[in-house]
Amino acid sequence: MKTKLKLIASFKIWIVIYPSITLFLYFFGEALAALPLYQRTFLLTISLVPWMVFVGVPFVESVLRLIPTRDDEN
Repeated sequence: MKTKLKLIASFKIWIVIYPSITLFLYFFGEALAALPLYQRTFLLTISLVPWMVFVGVPFVESVLRLIPTRDDEN
């Protein structure tokens, strides 16, 4: 994979994961605070990885497809 494609993929993942983690911790952080770190990390990842793979990143890709590119103008 070329560097440009890797950067684009990284951006798509970041644009989904940052708000997802922030909201997850906002809503569940206090309740999970009593758990050991490894259990909090497990619950965070078991919830957010499927969200990202099946909902978040596909949604971002569909939104980005709506934005015209230079290639579309020619």
